[in-house]
Amino acid sequence: MEEEDQLSEPALGPAERMFAADKASQSLGIELLDAGDGSARLRMAVTPAMVNGHGTAHGGYLFLFADTAFACACNSSGPVTVAAGADISFVAPAHEGDVLIATAHERTRYGRSGIYDVTVRRGSDVIAEFRGRSRVIGAGKEGP
Repeated sequence: MEEEDQLSEPALGPAERMFAADKASQSLGIELLDAGDGSARLRMAVTPAMVNGHGTAHGGYLFLFADTAFACACNSSGPVTVAAGADISFVAPAHEGDVLIATAHERTRYGRSGIYDVTVRRGSDVIAEFRGRSRVIGAGKEGP
Protein backbone atom coordinates (compact mmCIF):
# COMPACT_ATOMS: atom_id res chain seq x y z
CA MET A 1 0.00 0.00 0.00
CA GLU A 2 2.81 2.41 0.86
CA GLU A 3 4.38 1.78 -2.56
CA GLU A 4 1.08 2.68 -4.26
CA ASP A 5 0.92 5.99 -2.33
CA GLN A 6 4.42 6.90 -3.49
CA LEU A 7 3.53 6.13 -7.09
CA SER A 8 0.38 8.28 -7.03
CA GLU A 9 2.11 11.37 -5.61
CA PRO A 10 3.70 13.57 -8.27
CA ALA A 11 7.43 14.06 -7.78
CA LEU A 12 8.37 17.52 -6.55
CA GLY A 13 10.67 19.53 -8.77
CA PRO A 14 13.69 21.44 -7.44
CA ALA A 15 11.77 24.70 -6.90
CA GLU A 16 8.93 22.93 -5.09
CA ARG A 17 11.39 21.11 -2.80
CA MET A 18 13.21 24.36 -2.00
CA PHE A 19 9.92 26.21 -1.38
CA ALA A 20 8.63 23.45 0.90
CA ALA A 21 11.65 24.07 3.18
CA ASP A 22 11.30 27.91 3.07
CA LYS A 23 9.98 28.63 6.57
CA ALA A 24 10.05 32.43 6.08
CA SER A 25 7.73 32.29 3.05
CA GLN A 26 5.55 29.58 4.58
CA SER A 27 5.02 31.66 7.74
CA LEU A 28 3.70 34.55 5.61
CA GLY A 29 1.19 32.34 3.80
CA ILE A 30 2.93 32.63 0.44
CA GLU A 31 1.76 29.96 -2.00
CA LEU A 32 3.75 28.55 -4.92
CA LEU A 33 1.27 28.24 -7.77
CA ASP A 34 3.67 26.85 -10.38
CA ALA A 35 7.34 26.77 -11.31
CA GLY A 36 9.43 25.41 -14.15
CA ASP A 37 11.64 26.30 -17.11
CA GLY A 38 13.07 29.42 -15.44
CA SER A 39 9.74 30.83 -14.31
CA ALA A 40 7.49 30.81 -11.25
CA ARG A 41 4.15 32.22 -10.10
CA LEU A 42 3.27 32.81 -6.43
CA ARG A 43 0.38 34.28 -4.42
CA MET A 44 0.38 36.25 -1.16
CA ALA A 45 -2.39 38.03 0.74
CA VAL A 46 -1.39 41.23 2.55
CA THR A 47 -2.16 40.64 6.24
CA PRO A 48 -2.57 43.26 9.01
CA ALA A 49 0.95 42.39 10.25
CA MET A 50 2.41 43.44 6.86
CA VAL A 51 1.01 46.99 6.92
CA ASN A 52 3.27 49.94 7.82
CA GLY A 53 2.49 53.23 9.56
CA HIS A 54 1.13 54.71 6.32
CA GLY A 55 -1.49 51.98 6.01
CA THR A 56 0.20 50.32 3.05
CA ALA A 57 2.11 47.06 2.67
CA HIS A 58 5.64 47.43 4.01
CA GLY A 59 8.19 47.39 1.19
CA GLY A 60 10.21 44.70 2.95
CA TYR A 61 7.33 42.25 2.63
CA LEU A 62 6.89 43.10 -1.04
CA PHE A 63 10.62 42.58 -1.60
CA LEU A 64 10.52 39.24 0.25
CA PHE A 65 7.55 38.12 -1.86
CA ALA A 66 9.26 39.06 -5.14
CA ASP A 67 12.53 37.53 -3.93
CA THR A 68 10.74 34.25 -3.19
CA ALA A 69 9.34 34.18 -6.75
CA PHE A 70 12.86 34.91 -8.05
CA ALA A 71 14.28 32.06 -5.94
CA CYS A 72 11.68 29.61 -7.24
CA ALA A 73 12.30 30.62 -10.86
CA CYS A 74 16.09 30.43 -10.69
CA ASN A 75 16.00 27.10 -8.83
CA SER A 76 13.43 25.53 -11.17
CA SER A 77 16.15 23.97 -13.33
CA GLY A 78 17.88 22.02 -10.58
CA PRO A 79 21.30 23.31 -9.55
CA VAL A 80 21.32 25.16 -6.22
CA THR A 81 21.14 28.85 -7.12
CA VAL A 82 21.26 31.90 -4.84
CA ALA A 83 20.83 35.64 -5.22
CA ALA A 84 23.91 37.63 -6.17
CA GLY A 85 21.93 40.87 -5.96
CA ALA A 86 18.51 42.36 -6.51
CA ASP A 87 16.61 45.62 -6.66
CA ILE A 88 12.98 46.60 -6.64
CA SER A 89 10.91 49.53 -7.86
CA PHE A 90 7.66 50.16 -5.99
CA VAL A 91 5.08 51.31 -8.52
CA ALA A 92 1.82 51.44 -6.54
CA PRO A 93 0.81 50.76 -2.93
CA ALA A 94 -0.71 47.50 -1.76
CA HIS A 95 -3.15 47.43 1.15
CA GLU A 96 -4.36 45.03 3.81
CA GLY A 97 -6.49 42.32 2.23
CA ASP A 98 -4.97 42.68 -1.24
CA VAL A 99 -4.12 39.39 -2.92
CA LEU A 100 -0.89 39.73 -4.87
CA ILE A 101 0.56 37.57 -7.62
CA ALA A 102 4.29 37.53 -8.34
CA THR A 103 5.37 36.26 -11.74
CA ALA A 104 9.07 35.59 -12.30
CA HIS A 105 10.80 34.95 -15.63
CA GLU A 106 14.36 34.18 -16.58
CA ARG A 107 15.71 36.90 -18.87
CA THR A 108 19.10 35.30 -19.51
CA ARG A 109 21.57 32.78 -18.11
CA TYR A 110 25.27 32.85 -18.87
CA GLY A 111 27.70 30.44 -17.24
CA ARG A 112 26.75 30.25 -13.58
CA SER A 113 24.97 33.65 -13.60
CA GLY A 114 21.45 34.69 -14.53
CA ILE A 115 19.07 37.63 -14.61
CA TYR A 116 15.40 37.31 -13.65
CA ASP A 117 12.51 39.79 -13.70
CA VAL A 118 9.58 39.60 -11.31
CA THR A 119 6.35 41.58 -11.61
CA VAL A 120 4.10 41.84 -8.54
CA ARG A 121 0.46 42.55 -9.41
CA ARG A 122 -2.88 43.10 -7.71
CA GLY A 123 -5.25 42.04 -10.45
CA SER A 124 -4.03 43.93 -13.52
CA ASP A 125 -2.35 46.70 -11.47
CA VAL A 126 1.44 46.51 -11.23
CA ILE A 127 2.58 46.98 -7.62
CA ALA A 128 6.33 46.41 -8.03
CA GLU A 129 9.01 45.43 -10.52
CA PHE A 130 11.98 43.40 -9.24
CA ARG A 131 15.19 42.36 -10.99
CA GLY A 132 17.33 39.62 -9.48
CA ARG A 133 20.80 38.44 -10.38
CA SER A 134 21.53 34.79 -9.61
CA ARG A 135 24.59 32.62 -9.13
CA VAL A 136 24.67 28.83 -9.32
CA ILE A 137 26.62 27.51 -6.33
CA GLY A 138 25.77 23.83 -6.56
CA ALA A 139 26.54 22.97 -10.19
CA GLY A 140 25.53 19.40 -10.86
CA LYS A 141 23.57 19.17 -7.59
CA GLU A 142 19.83 19.11 -7.15
CA GLY A 143 18.13 21.53 -4.71
CA PRO A 144 17.80 20.81 -0.98
